[in-house]
Amino acid sequence: MPVMPAAKLNLWKQELGTVPGWVWEQTELETLILADNGLTEIPERIGGLQKLRTLDLGHNQLSHLPDALGALTGMSDFLYLHDNKLRAIPRSMERLKSLRYLNLSQNGLSEFPEAVCGMTALLELRISDNELGAIPACIFKLVCLREFHLRNNCLRTLPPSVAKLSDLRHLDLRGNPLESLPENIASLPKLEKLDLRWVNSFESPRWIDDLQARGCLVYR
Repeated sequence: MPVMPAAKLNLWKQELGTVPGWVWEQTELETLILADNGLTEIPERIGGLQKLRTLDLGHNQLSHLPDALGALTGMSDFLYLHDNKLRAIPRSMERLKSLRYLNLSQNGLSEFPEAVCGMTALLELRISDNELGAIPACIFKLVCLREFHLRNNCLRTLPPSVAKLSDLRHLDLRGNPLESLPENIASLPKLEKLDLRWVNSFESPRWIDDLQARGCLVYR
């Protein structure tokens, strides 16, 4: 019987430094794990892995990403980019319209990447431990979003368009210098958890009491 190509390649913590060229020849891969390898770059050849559903590039030294990531339009499960040195992501990544989980935490992002607003299938977005000063109004496009993790950024408020995330269940705002929040957050019909711990600059408005009264857990 012929040997079927492996659908998963796990190269976690192999001290690679660079990705071996043979990896890009594994065009049947659905899962590729390259986490914790001291990687400083990913070549454009990654665009040839058209069957990828999950890609883990976390815990590396990446300061930029190839435009070819946007060609992986079938990636639907997980994209881990946390704990790198990213200050931006390619605009081409807005084409990842099937992706359901994205982790951009622990980078150097000072501006929210608007390419993320094109990832309209996202269920969970983690972009904690960055330097974000604002969330763009286009966030309303993430109509499927259930979890939004924004811990330890530089946010003073959120745009009113957050209230259009009608499927949102968990909003984590811990450790931000919040001064206010839009009142229409109280209208989010499925919100189950609002985390405001380690926020010392924010005086809780009355609508937060209304959230709690309807069963939403508010941590302060």
